[in-house]
Amino acid sequence: MTVVYTGTLSVVSAAGLLALLRLVRGPDALNRIVALDALLTMIIVGAAVGMVLREDATPLPVLVVLTLLAFIGSVTAAHLIEKRAGLR
Repeated sequence: MTVVYTGTLSVVSAAGLLALLRLVRGPDALNRIVALDALLTMIIVGAAVGMVLREDATPLPVLVVLTLLAFIGSVTAAHLIEKRAGLR
């Protein structure tokens, strides 16, 4: 089973690095917002896999709060982008 966890964490880490690259090199604000949301999702997934690997549910409330923050951030960013497009 550790092979599956190691493979999962490797793929999540690679995706996180690619999202971090897009965050740094993104051509506009929308790409950076999406990359930040994806990076936060990768952090949540990595923490969840680590939680399953250790068989410890202690950080679960932190994951729930991070998930809610990611959702609210995405909705807020989409609202601001929509409002900005309406002003043009």
